Amino acid sequence: MSIEIKITKKPVEYRKAIDLLESRVSKIQENKVDELIWILSHKNIFTAGTNFNSDEILDKSIEIVKTNRGGKITYHGKGQIVFYFVINLNKRKKDIRLFIKIIEDAIINSLKYYKIKAYRDKKNIGIWVSHQNKLKKVGAVGIKIKKWIAYHGFSLNINTNLKNFSKIIPCGIKNKDVINLNNLKKLNYSNLHKILIKEFIISLKRLDN
Repeated sequence: MSIEIKITKKPVEYRKAIDLLESRVSKIQENKVDELIWILSHKNIFTAGTNFNSDEILDKSIEIVKTNRGGKITYHGKGQIVFYFVINLNKRKKDIRLFIKIIEDAIINSLKYYKIKAYRDKKNIGIWVSHQNKLKKVGAVGIKIKKWIAYHGFSLNINTNLKNFSKIIPCGIKNKDVINLNNLKKLNYSNLHKILIKEFIISLKRLDN
């Protein structure tokens, strides 16, 4: 199955990105276009998934954009890789749990290239690393399934301004911090998005019928 790879270097306005994903879902339903992987970044924005609670907003002055993905509140901004996709599960195994595991495995395996050991958490979706004897979140995952087409995706913090996460309870998880990859190892992560694409496509084959 063909997957279009789209890489946008300039920050993309969040609502425009979601509109494009929604449009892509409709066209894939009609078998008009290929599936999609889209690498981009957003300007500073706080987004809330379908399971968020208003008490997770600590700074009431910030604007929260409600979205139809799963999950709770997170932050997007400069210094972060956003990895969106539109994947047709009608042509694969319709296994949402396995699909989420595939996403997490793709990130974990990608970070191995940098000798960074990352983990999944059975209770909290996302990607975690150990830093100063504490588990900290480095990647957030949020997906939506519409007629067995999966879209939205995940974000991975490279050198994001972590102060913005203090304005919310990220992903609704209390007493656990968010971290950047640069806090773990100061390396050149400019090719990380290419590795993520490669590992995601490899992991996706586990859904082949």
